[in-house]
Amino acid sequence: MAESQIAQKVQEMLNEEKWTRASLGAYSAANLKELDAIAQDALRDKAIDELKTLCDEHLAHTKTSIIALYLSGIFALMRQQIDDSAMVSLLDVFADNKKWSVVEFVCQRILDFGENRTALRRLAECYEADGRPDDMYLVWERLIRVDYEEADIVKALAEKREKEGKKDEAVDFYKKALHRFINKGLSTNVKEIWGKLVEACPEDIDFFLHVQRKIAKQISEDKAAGLLLDLYRHYKDKEDWNTALDILKVVIDYDDKNPSLRKDVIECYKGKYKDHSHLEDYIRLSNIAQSYRAMHEAMADFEKHIAFDAGNYVYHRTWNIGRIASIKGDDIVIDFAKSRGHKMSLKMAIDSLTTLSKEHIWVLKAVWSKDKLREKVKGEPAWALKIIIKSFDNRADLKHIKAELVPSVLTVSEWNSWSAKAREVLKTDATFGNATDDIATFIVRDRPLSFEEKVYNQFKAEKNFFSRVQYLRDFLESGEPDSEFFTEMFAFFTSFVRSYQQANETVLASYLFLKELAAKYTHLKGSVTLGFAELFDEIEDPVAIYDGIKDSELRKSFLLHIKNFVPDWPDVYVRLFPYSLNAGILDTLKSSGNEAKLKHMVLDIVENYRDHREAFIWVVKNLKDESWFSELGLSSEKVMITLVHILDLTYKEIESHRDTTENRKINKQVQTILFKDSTLEQYLLDSKSETIERIYTLVSDVKDLDPAIKLSLRRKIVEKWPEFHFGGEEEKQVVSRGLMVTSDKYTEKQALLAEILDVEVPINQKEIAYALSLGDLRENAEYKAAKEKQDELNAKVAKLKNEIERAQIFDKSTITVTKVSFGNVVTLLNELTNESETYTILGPWESDPDNNVISYLSPLGKKLLNHKPGERLSFLIHERKFQYKVERIEAAKL
Repeated sequence: MAESQIAQKVQEMLNEEKWTRASLGAYSAANLKELDAIAQDALRDKAIDELKTLCDEHLAHTKTSIIALYLSGIFALMRQQIDDSAMVSLLDVFADNKKWSVVEFVCQRILDFGENRTALRRLAECYEADGRPDDMYLVWERLIRVDYEEADIVKALAEKREKEGKKDEAVDFYKKALHRFINKGLSTNVKEIWGKLVEACPEDIDFFLHVQRKIAKQISEDKAAGLLLDLYRHYKDKEDWNTALDILKVVIDYDDKNPSLRKDVIECYKGKYKDHSHLEDYIRLSNIAQSYRAMHEAMADFEKHIAFDAGNYVYHRTWNIGRIASIKGDDIVIDFAKSRGHKMSLKMAIDSLTTLSKEHIWVLKAVWSKDKLREKVKGEPAWALKIIIKSFDNRADLKHIKAELVPSVLTVSEWNSWSAKAREVLKTDATFGNATDDIATFIVRDRPLSFEEKVYNQFKAEKNFFSRVQYLRDFLESGEPDSEFFTEMFAFFTSFVRSYQQANETVLASYLFLKELAAKYTHLKGSVTLGFAELFDEIEDPVAIYDGIKDSELRKSFLLHIKNFVPDWPDVYVRLFPYSLNAGILDTLKSSGNEAKLKHMVLDIVENYRDHREAFIWVVKNLKDESWFSELGLSSEKVMITLVHILDLTYKEIESHRDTTENRKINKQVQTILFKDSTLEQYLLDSKSETIERIYTLVSDVKDLDPAIKLSLRRKIVEKWPEFHFGGEEEKQVVSRGLMVTSDKYTEKQALLAEILDVEVPINQKEIAYALSLGDLRENAEYKAAKEKQDELNAKVAKLKNEIERAQIFDKSTITVTKVSFGNVVTLLNELTNESETYTILGPWESDPDNNVISYLSPLGKKLLNHKPGERLSFLIHERKFQYKVERIEAAKL
């Protein structure tokens, strides 16, 4: 290919630079601006790739060519390539020769395309050399937002803010520096900054507890314990005994052999419970001071004893809530509602009673009136949530919260509206957080969380990968990508790409998500160096990968990357479509000239509809009006027959318990197309008799299809074609494998199911929760009774659901008296006794043998079906002979 004019010009410039050996001192920012003009001309003439290749080839043998380095670097930036080696080399050349004005110009040009660590670092050096400290500090602040490993500069910025008296800003920088020094494993720096923060913001206890876990993991537990003791001394001096004890418990986890900790614990307990009447006795009984007793066991023992004091509330599994009236020696007197002045030994009390705070939800239920508590709960959801969560060791999920409120405080309907408000409070109120081990469990925070902390905690507690993706997106809506919280969350995704063994959906999703973030925050581009085509080559099954990516945005990105980077992308799209059902795939195939592949794909779906049922339905619903679709020669009759067959297949697989949920969804889609949208009815009414007979026979053979649908379709055909003959089939009632029922009984059964689910089950859940709180399940009669009740309710629910699912409501307008069938009153002559007998034929739900109402599924009902007036019948049931003559058949009054 001939060189372009602009390429010839650049080649001449490179040759001139080489031959004249132009000195470095001859270059200025003005010279580089001239090169920028050439770059713009290359962009206009679409010659960037040509010039980039030319410059790179020149650099292979002339590594310090200023022209080649600058143009190659600029072209890489214009192409948004990760490789910035040319610009880095150029900066090194000018910085080594103290050409600071040129360094500044080059840095600014690089930064025109987005933040860049190397450019920012060099620019700061430039400002420092030029004696411009204010500009240097501003650049440093930009640098630490994109260089997550830089710690010394962060510390310098913190010290500057501290000297300026800007305490809050200094604290923020010191926190950031602390995280980074921990990541580097520099314990001396960590200790220094920890000390500054303890002095500046000791009240930020959540921050310290979070950071100490990182120190223990990345440096050592001994270092973490030592730093925590510095924080402990602050709270001890303030006489904040609760926080001091919380810190000591963490220290004991790391260093339970330290004898001085026992003295610290005892001192804290004496400070916290100085007014308790039995403090010294309980310290002695717990053996906290004795080295042979494990510290955590001794503290748990003490805290269990110390809760027993006059005026405190307790709970007993038989007598419920009580209040301690007095403690004298080893004797305790408790006032229960049904047993006032109840006496027991202290040891027995500790073993059989649970101490409760005055604000425990069970105490409030006992001492407040129901109306007062109900109004308080309804009016202040946040208060109610805090009360209930704190009542159970500061951990509760919505299921537990509901069990405490329904039905003892709120009705089921009141809960439905109240819980919506409660969910919003839990989501937005900064005083609520999520447990670190379970996203569905809520806790109450002593200190309100910032937005960033709240989302970060949710991210850490979440176990689902794709939910974590969304949490990081939520974080970036209001949070900053330079925060340490972001750094930790971001590292979670980079770890999948950097150390994967197999290219699975998690690795692909991480890669795509990192690319998504890098597109918004250019300084993150270096986090992904792997090419998509290379990664895709390692995929064994693209369909499985697509299906495994449970995020709509990442799925779109996956498809876009396939088109942009995979050479045989049309074939991959064809393979993916039956599983993705993405209209964008069809549009892309069509617009790119792959209409032949598109048509072949649709025909393959039609021919293999058994394997691609949902895809076939999608094609029928969405493509029938496309001009190219009509060219496939797919007749409407074939479509109708296929849909009816899919309907039959799904019914059979539902009955066999195969992919029940998926089959029910497909079944519903087909019924909507065929019957709800009247597509089949309209088609049949416009068809010839042979087609009607053929398709109606197929519909009639779908045994589990609602008989009312079949009868309705049959009536529509007869209304238009009164003389139409259904293939010699005598008119008879259709009885499916379902359960024929009357409308009244169906409504009654639905109401019964709702009563069990909405009233009886919640009451039982409350009983189980109450019984569980009593402890020792082996001898817990309340628990056993509640569980037996639960089993009974579950069996009832399962039976009712099964019957309701099978139920087919009988259309009373279809009653026929030509032969015995559902909805008849039949009069028989018993030829053995010469007496008349009358039976009403209904279903199992309506059966009432005492009043001669029998089920069509009963032994007698089955024998009577389809017999006409005047016919005689003789049969045995359980070895008993019956002999009847059908006298008359009448319609039952339903």
